[in-house]
Amino acid sequence: MGLLNGRVAVVTGSGRGIGREFALSLAREGASLVINDVGVSLDGQGTKDDPAAAVCAEIIEFGGAAIPNYESVTDFYGAEKIIVAAVKEFGTIDVLVNNAGIVRDRTLVKMSEEDFDAVVAVHMKGTFNCTRHAAPIMKEKGYGRIVNITSSAGLRGNFGQTNYGAAKAAIMGMTFVWALELARSGITVNAVAPAGATRMTAALFERSGTAPPPEQDPSLNAPLVTFLASERASHVNGQILGRSEYAFTLFQQPKPIASMWRDSGWTPELVAEQFDVGLGQHLQTVGMVMPGGMERKEGS
Repeated sequence: MGLLNGRVAVVTGSGRGIGREFALSLAREGASLVINDVGVSLDGQGTKDDPAAAVCAEIIEFGGAAIPNYESVTDFYGAEKIIVAAVKEFGTIDVLVNNAGIVRDRTLVKMSEEDFDAVVAVHMKGTFNCTRHAAPIMKEKGYGRIVNITSSAGLRGNFGQTNYGAAKAAIMGMTFVWALELARSGITVNAVAPAGATRMTAALFERSGTAPPPEQDPSLNAPLVTFLASERASHVNGQILGRSEYAFTLFQQPKPIASMWRDSGWTPELVAEQFDVGLGQHLQTVGMVMPGGMERKEGS
């Protein structure tokens, strides 16, 4: 018996890379899949490829059930059609993995408004759009699993990714809110920050002249997401998880770790005098670092 026998799952952006691995893993555990992928390039431009159909063919070949879907998650009503496709073909939706994403990396002073809006539209708004349409169905049936894909770029920061980091941090915030709102209906909402060598990280390894190490295999993320999508994860809600090499990790949301107190309040001069003793020694390191000192650009 698979962990997901009889369940119906939608995975957005699942024609390639990490999303593809999520879909294949869910299918191998018994889920019927809607493979959503518009088949665009990394920056969101159209291509002639049909990765959604290719993944469906893989799933059907090993005995699973899957249909392709080509709607854009950025469109509110297009996202509705993704969820409706699952209901029409398989009768319901039990699992939603919000994985669709693009990147348009620029430093702040070189980033255009269009670069910012395009990335936020796919990651942040796309996650909202799909969940907004799936949640009512899950609430009515009293069961659901939502897994949002975030990134360490949003949790810790990454050079040149204002748009991507902002969207991924927003997904963390939405995860917390939805976990609170939907828990009473038997729905869990969690987020995962995956890692892996995909189209999004190809340029990084090309610049370094090295091949991706085995621990950058994108399939290593899939077991955690598959578990979170199952009934066995009913006690896991509102959590931010991740992967580092061969380890699965658990993040804690931002919380106070130190304080400095003065009964009558502070002046700027007193803050300057006391800051390093009271708070400065606890400052966190910003950014992601790969083994060997390379910057890591994780993501979906």
